[in-house]
Amino acid sequence: MTATDRLLDARERVLLSAIRAAGRQARTFFDRRRDLKIEMKGAQDYLTEADKAVERLLSERFAKSFPRDGFLGEESSERPGEGAWVVDPIDGTANFVRGIAHFCVSIAFVLDGAIRLGAILNPVLGELHFARLGRGSTLNGRAIRVAETHRVADASVEIGWSTRVGNAAYLAIVGAALDAGANVRRAASGALGLAWVADGRSDAYAELHMNAWDALAGLLIVAESGGRTNDFMANDGLRRGNPVLAAAPGVAAELSRCTGISLPPIPS
Repeated sequence: MTATDRLLDARERVLLSAIRAAGRQARTFFDRRRDLKIEMKGAQDYLTEADKAVERLLSERFAKSFPRDGFLGEESSERPGEGAWVVDPIDGTANFVRGIAHFCVSIAFVLDGAIRLGAILNPVLGELHFARLGRGSTLNGRAIRVAETHRVADASVEIGWSTRVGNAAYLAIVGAALDAGANVRRAASGALGLAWVADGRSDAYAELHMNAWDALAGLLIVAESGGRTNDFMANDGLRRGNPVLAAAPGVAAELSRCTGISLPPIPS
Protein backbone atom coordinates (compact mmCIF):
# COMPACT_ATOMS: atom_id res chain seq x y z
CA MET A 1 0.00 0.00 0.00
CA THR A 2 1.37 3.40 -0.98
CA ALA A 3 1.51 6.49 1.19
CA THR A 4 -1.21 8.04 -0.98
CA ASP A 5 -3.43 4.99 -0.46
CA ARG A 6 -3.03 5.29 3.30
CA LEU A 7 -3.75 9.02 3.16
CA LEU A 8 -6.93 8.46 1.15
CA ASP A 9 -8.06 5.53 3.31
CA ALA A 10 -8.01 7.81 6.34
CA ARG A 11 -9.82 10.63 4.56
CA GLU A 12 -12.43 8.30 3.10
CA ARG A 13 -13.38 7.11 6.57
CA VAL A 14 -13.68 10.63 7.93
CA LEU A 15 -15.51 11.86 4.82
CA LEU A 16 -18.21 9.21 5.08
CA SER A 17 -18.71 9.86 8.77
CA ALA A 18 -18.72 13.63 8.32
CA ILE A 19 -21.19 13.72 5.43
CA ARG A 20 -23.65 11.56 7.35
CA ALA A 21 -23.40 13.92 10.34
CA ALA A 22 -23.84 16.90 8.02
CA GLY A 23 -26.84 15.22 6.43
CA ARG A 24 -28.49 14.69 9.82
CA GLN A 25 -27.99 18.34 10.67
CA ALA A 26 -29.29 19.49 7.28
CA ARG A 27 -32.37 17.27 7.67
CA THR A 28 -33.08 18.78 11.11
CA PHE A 29 -32.96 22.28 9.63
CA PHE A 30 -35.15 21.17 6.71
CA ASP A 31 -37.80 19.87 9.07
CA ARG A 32 -38.03 23.29 10.76
CA ARG A 33 -37.29 25.40 7.68
CA ARG A 34 -40.22 27.78 8.29
CA ASP A 35 -38.35 29.12 11.32
CA LEU A 36 -35.11 29.79 9.45
CA LYS A 37 -33.80 33.24 8.61
CA ILE A 38 -33.28 33.50 4.86
CA GLU A 39 -30.86 35.93 3.19
CA MET A 40 -30.30 36.66 -0.50
CA LYS A 41 -26.71 36.78 -1.75
CA GLY A 42 -27.95 37.76 -5.19
CA ALA A 43 -30.71 37.01 -7.67
CA GLN A 44 -32.05 33.49 -6.97
CA ASP A 45 -29.08 32.92 -4.62
CA TYR A 46 -30.35 31.90 -1.18
CA LEU A 47 -28.45 31.65 2.09
CA THR A 48 -29.84 30.25 5.34
CA GLU A 49 -28.44 29.58 8.78
CA ALA A 50 -28.53 25.92 7.77
CA ASP A 51 -25.90 26.49 5.05
CA LYS A 52 -23.62 28.21 7.54
CA ALA A 53 -24.08 25.64 10.31
CA VAL A 54 -23.54 22.60 8.08
CA GLU A 55 -20.42 24.11 6.53
CA ARG A 56 -19.06 24.98 9.97
CA LEU A 57 -19.62 21.40 11.14
CA LEU A 58 -17.68 20.03 8.16
CA SER A 59 -14.87 22.58 8.40
CA GLU A 60 -14.35 21.80 12.08
CA ARG A 61 -14.42 18.02 11.57
CA PHE A 62 -11.87 18.08 8.77
CA ALA A 63 -9.62 20.55 10.60
CA LYS A 64 -9.66 18.37 13.71
CA SER A 65 -8.84 15.17 11.83
CA PHE A 66 -6.45 16.62 9.25
CA PRO A 67 -5.13 20.02 10.41
CA ARG A 68 -2.77 20.31 7.43
CA ASP A 69 -5.57 19.94 4.87
CA GLY A 70 -7.09 22.94 3.16
CA PHE A 71 -10.79 23.80 2.99
CA LEU A 72 -12.82 25.55 0.29
CA GLY A 73 -16.49 26.05 1.09
CA GLU A 74 -19.27 27.98 -0.56
CA GLU A 75 -19.94 30.10 2.51
CA SER A 76 -16.43 30.62 3.94
CA SER A 77 -13.02 31.88 2.90
CA GLU A 78 -10.45 29.42 1.60
CA ARG A 79 -8.09 27.75 4.05
CA PRO A 80 -4.92 26.62 2.22
CA GLY A 81 -3.35 23.22 2.77
CA GLU A 82 -1.63 20.22 1.19
CA GLY A 83 -4.92 18.76 0.01
CA ALA A 84 -8.27 20.50 -0.10
CA TRP A 85 -11.77 19.63 1.06
CA VAL A 86 -14.25 21.30 -1.31
CA VAL A 87 -17.70 21.62 0.24
CA ASP A 88 -21.20 22.74 -0.64
CA PRO A 89 -23.13 22.43 2.63
CA ILE A 90 -26.54 22.58 0.94
CA ASP A 91 -26.69 22.46 -2.84
CA GLY A 92 -30.21 23.25 -3.96
CA THR A 93 -31.00 25.83 -1.29
CA ALA A 94 -33.89 27.23 -3.32
CA ASN A 95 -35.50 23.78 -3.17
CA PHE A 96 -34.61 23.46 0.51
CA VAL A 97 -36.39 26.67 1.58
CA ARG A 98 -39.51 25.71 -0.40
CA GLY A 99 -39.79 22.28 1.17
CA ILE A 100 -38.67 20.36 -1.94
CA ALA A 101 -36.61 17.32 -0.96
CA HIS A 102 -34.15 17.70 -3.84
CA PHE A 103 -31.06 19.13 -2.16
CA CYS A 104 -27.82 17.63 -0.92
CA VAL A 105 -24.52 17.93 0.89
CA SER A 106 -21.62 17.68 -1.57
CA ILE A 107 -17.97 17.07 -0.59
CA ALA A 108 -14.84 16.44 -2.66
CA PHE A 109 -11.22 15.94 -1.67
CA VAL A 110 -8.57 17.22 -4.08
CA LEU A 111 -4.90 16.27 -3.95
CA ASP A 112 -2.14 17.13 -6.43
CA GLY A 113 -4.64 18.72 -8.81
CA ALA A 114 -6.88 15.63 -9.04
CA ILE A 115 -10.28 14.91 -7.50
CA ARG A 116 -9.57 11.88 -5.30
CA LEU A 117 -12.80 11.47 -3.32
CA GLY A 118 -16.36 12.61 -3.88
CA ALA A 119 -19.58 12.17 -1.92
CA ILE A 120 -23.10 13.54 -2.41
CA LEU A 121 -25.85 12.89 0.15
CA ASN A 122 -29.55 13.64 -0.19
CA PRO A 123 -30.44 13.51 3.51
CA VAL A 124 -34.21 13.26 3.00
CA LEU A 125 -34.08 10.28 0.62
CA GLY A 126 -31.05 8.78 2.37
CA GLU A 127 -29.15 8.45 -0.92
CA LEU A 128 -25.36 8.57 -0.65
CA HIS A 129 -23.37 8.61 -3.89
CA PHE A 130 -19.64 8.03 -3.39
CA ALA A 131 -16.54 7.59 -5.52
CA ARG A 132 -12.81 7.19 -5.04
CA LEU A 133 -10.51 7.77 -7.99
CA GLY A 134 -9.82 4.49 -9.76
CA ARG A 135 -12.24 2.45 -7.65
CA GLY A 136 -15.66 3.06 -9.20
CA SER A 137 -18.82 4.69 -7.85
CA THR A 138 -21.56 3.52 -5.52
CA LEU A 139 -25.04 4.48 -4.38
CA ASN A 140 -25.59 3.39 -0.78
CA GLY A 141 -22.71 0.95 -1.17
CA ARG A 142 -23.88 -0.68 -4.44
CA ALA A 143 -21.96 -0.17 -7.68
CA ILE A 144 -23.58 2.13 -10.25
CA ARG A 145 -23.08 2.78 -13.96
CA VAL A 146 -24.19 5.50 -16.36
CA ALA A 147 -27.03 4.82 -18.79
CA GLU A 148 -26.48 2.94 -22.04
CA THR A 149 -28.45 5.48 -24.08
CA HIS A 150 -27.03 5.89 -27.59
CA ARG A 151 -29.28 8.53 -29.17
CA VAL A 152 -29.91 12.05 -27.94
CA ALA A 153 -33.48 11.61 -29.21
CA ASP A 154 -33.90 8.99 -26.47
CA ALA A 155 -32.09 10.99 -23.79
CA SER A 156 -33.20 12.91 -20.72
CA VAL A 157 -30.80 15.80 -20.18
CA GLU A 158 -30.60 18.28 -17.32
CA ILE A 159 -29.30 21.77 -18.10
CA GLY A 160 -28.44 24.02 -15.18
CA TRP A 161 -28.90 27.78 -15.17
CA SER A 162 -26.42 30.30 -13.79
CA THR A 163 -26.66 34.06 -13.28
CA ARG A 164 -23.00 34.25 -14.37
CA VAL A 165 -23.98 33.49 -17.96
CA GLY A 166 -26.39 35.49 -20.07
CA ASN A 167 -29.87 34.11 -20.68
CA ALA A 168 -29.29 34.05 -24.44
CA ALA A 169 -26.42 31.57 -24.05
CA TYR A 170 -28.48 29.38 -21.72
CA LEU A 171 -31.50 29.43 -24.03
CA ALA A 172 -29.27 28.62 -27.00
CA ILE A 173 -28.01 25.35 -25.50
CA VAL A 174 -31.50 24.42 -24.30
CA GLY A 175 -32.75 25.02 -27.83
CA ALA A 176 -29.95 22.99 -29.38
CA ALA A 177 -30.65 20.06 -27.06
CA LEU A 178 -34.37 20.22 -27.81
CA ASP A 179 -33.66 20.42 -31.55
CA ALA A 180 -31.54 17.27 -31.19
CA GLY A 181 -34.55 15.51 -29.68
CA ALA A 182 -33.59 15.47 -26.00
CA ASN A 183 -36.02 15.73 -23.12
CA VAL A 184 -34.66 18.75 -21.23
CA ARG A 185 -35.30 19.30 -17.54
CA ARG A 186 -33.97 21.32 -14.60
CA ALA A 187 -34.26 20.31 -10.97
CA ALA A 188 -32.16 23.09 -9.34
CA SER A 189 -29.33 21.08 -7.75
CA GLY A 190 -26.28 20.71 -9.94
CA ALA A 191 -24.60 18.23 -7.61
CA LEU A 192 -27.64 15.93 -7.61
CA GLY A 193 -27.96 16.45 -11.36
CA LEU A 194 -24.49 14.98 -11.75
CA ALA A 195 -25.22 12.15 -9.30
CA TRP A 196 -28.25 11.21 -11.37
CA VAL A 197 -26.10 10.95 -14.49
CA ALA A 198 -23.80 8.61 -12.58
CA ASP A 199 -26.62 6.23 -11.64
CA GLY A 200 -28.45 6.41 -14.98
CA ARG A 201 -31.51 8.45 -13.99
CA SER A 202 -30.32 11.16 -16.41
CA ASP A 203 -28.21 10.80 -19.52
CA ALA A 204 -26.33 14.09 -19.18
CA TYR A 205 -25.92 17.22 -17.10
CA ALA A 206 -24.63 20.49 -18.54
CA GLU A 207 -24.15 23.98 -17.14
CA LEU A 208 -22.24 26.90 -18.62
CA HIS A 209 -20.67 27.88 -15.30
CA MET A 210 -20.40 26.03 -12.00
CA ASN A 211 -18.28 26.57 -8.94
CA ALA A 212 -15.98 23.83 -7.71
CA TRP A 213 -18.04 23.11 -4.59
CA ASP A 214 -21.09 22.36 -6.77
CA ALA A 215 -19.28 20.24 -9.34
CA LEU A 216 -16.20 18.33 -8.18
CA ALA A 217 -17.77 15.48 -6.25
CA GLY A 218 -20.32 14.82 -8.97
CA LEU A 219 -17.78 14.92 -11.77
CA LEU A 220 -15.68 12.24 -10.07
CA ILE A 221 -18.75 10.10 -9.38
CA VAL A 222 -19.82 10.32 -13.05
CA ALA A 223 -16.33 9.54 -14.35
CA GLU A 224 -16.00 6.55 -12.02
CA SER A 225 -19.41 5.33 -13.22
CA GLY A 226 -18.18 5.18 -16.82
CA GLY A 227 -19.37 8.61 -17.97
CA ARG A 228 -17.50 11.27 -19.89
CA THR A 229 -16.73 14.62 -18.28
CA ASN A 230 -15.00 17.82 -19.32
CA ASP A 231 -11.74 18.97 -17.73
CA PHE A 232 -13.17 21.17 -14.99
CA MET A 233 -9.81 21.70 -13.29
CA ALA A 234 -8.30 23.44 -16.33
CA ASN A 235 -7.51 27.16 -16.05
CA ASP A 236 -7.78 27.16 -12.25
CA GLY A 237 -11.30 25.78 -12.25
CA LEU A 238 -10.89 24.96 -8.57
CA ARG A 239 -11.06 28.66 -7.67
CA ARG A 240 -12.58 30.29 -10.76
CA GLY A 241 -15.18 27.72 -11.79
CA ASN A 242 -15.82 26.38 -15.29
CA PRO A 243 -18.50 24.98 -17.58
CA VAL A 244 -19.63 21.43 -16.85
CA LEU A 245 -20.65 18.60 -19.12
CA ALA A 246 -21.08 15.05 -17.83
CA ALA A 247 -22.74 12.47 -20.06
CA ALA A 248 -23.27 8.84 -20.84
CA PRO A 249 -20.74 7.89 -23.55
CA GLY A 250 -23.38 7.17 -26.18
CA VAL A 251 -24.68 10.75 -26.20
CA ALA A 252 -21.61 12.67 -25.04
CA ALA A 253 -20.28 13.81 -28.44
CA GLU A 254 -23.64 15.14 -29.64
CA LEU A 255 -24.26 16.98 -26.39
CA SER A 256 -20.77 18.46 -26.54
CA ARG A 257 -21.78 19.89 -29.92
CA CYS A 258 -25.09 21.19 -28.55
CA THR A 259 -23.51 22.90 -25.54
CA GLY A 260 -20.16 23.96 -26.98
CA ILE A 261 -18.42 22.36 -23.99
CA SER A 262 -15.39 20.36 -25.08
CA LEU A 263 -14.67 16.84 -23.85
CA PRO A 264 -11.22 15.26 -23.69
CA PRO A 265 -10.53 12.63 -26.37
CA ILE A 266 -11.42 9.05 -25.54
CA PRO A 267 -8.19 7.22 -24.60
CA SER A 268 -7.14 4.78 -27.30
